[in-house]
Amino acid sequence: MTSESAQSPSQGAASTPIRVMLVDDSAVVRGLVTRILEAEPGIQIAASVGNGQMALSSLERNEIDVVILDIEMPIMDGMTALPKLLAADPGLKIIMQSTLTLKGADISMRALEMGAADYIPKPTATKDLAGGAEFKAELVGKIRALGQARHRSPNRPPRPAGAPALRPPPSAPPARVPIHPPGPLSLRNNTPEHPDVIAIGSSTGGPQALFGVLGLMRSGTVSQPILITQHMPATFTTILGEHISRVSGWEAKEGQDGEIIKGGRVYIAPGDFHMVVETKGTDKVIRLNKNPPENFCRPAVDPMLRSIAAAYGKRVLACILTGMGSDGLKGGQAVVASGGTVIAQDEGSSVVWGMPGAVATAGICSAVLPLPEIAPWIMKLATRR
Repeated sequence: MTSESAQSPSQGAASTPIRVMLVDDSAVVRGLVTRILEAEPGIQIAASVGNGQMALSSLERNEIDVVILDIEMPIMDGMTALPKLLAADPGLKIIMQSTLTLKGADISMRALEMGAADYIPKPTATKDLAGGAEFKAELVGKIRALGQARHRSPNRPPRPAGAPALRPPPSAPPARVPIHPPGPLSLRNNTPEHPDVIAIGSSTGGPQALFGVLGLMRSGTVSQPILITQHMPATFTTILGEHISRVSGWEAKEGQDGEIIKGGRVYIAPGDFHMVVETKGTDKVIRLNKNPPENFCRPAVDPMLRSIAAAYGKRVLACILTGMGSDGLKGGQAVVASGGTVIAQDEGSSVVWGMPGAVATAGICSAVLPLPEIAPWIMKLATRR
């Protein structure tokens, strides 16, 4: 599985460390993960426990930013503990450990619907942990991105009694590139085009965002096809389609090579394949390829958006949702260059404001919106003639 987390290089220690709790019934796994994380500047192991009940008790005594939560454990398993941990601290960032199986993917998707921020593959052998560079990159990258998002949140709870004191955050946040999107219902070029296709790119936090957008934009509300690239491994994208169908009523499934694109359907890039569009006669056709990863990802958003811009011209509406890195920026620029429209999720509603922040701060967006406003915006443009 190609990891997006390689986009997040190791960083120097922040003034406030990212405090991690490991929850796994395997002491061997906890020990090896501890050694990986303690070698990383700016990351501290605040607690290491063997089941969900112990995690709840530990949360009362320690300030925690990110939890690595195993699913199968005695006394209290991860799925039981997940809502209890979030009830105790709604801003907590929880990463589920999951096997790369249909069952594991389905459980992970349910965990994401319940409020988990992300997932990582469940290590299958000691060698995966001891020498797995890809596992380490994914683990560290996600912890850094989610921990930093947690530190920026205005809703962090008070420090638990007895918790070690943390150094205060910097007195002033780092300056950000200003965003100058037009008003939420005005378009960048003032000549709105009725789109023939809707394209969505997402990553960390993306499944939850997709459920939210498509759950509001239910089947039948727009007639255009919707193409989605979500950074996910194979198997997980199959389950993602099933969950989207359940929450929205859309016919959602992985795209197939050579498939003719039809309106009113959702096509998802399969794990480990780039999904692009080509014109064949009067039809638009899906093509899958294993070209090199872009932005350390396959599937990646950029090749999908570039191909859609080439195939559909100015009649493209692209939406970039929450995710790490900057995938979607170059593709979004291609959409705008062809006369199409790009919108992005805002920082406040994003789990990680990497991908949407990249397109927003580049000045190519017609709107930067909180998640609940994205579906109404899309529906208004998609049904406007």
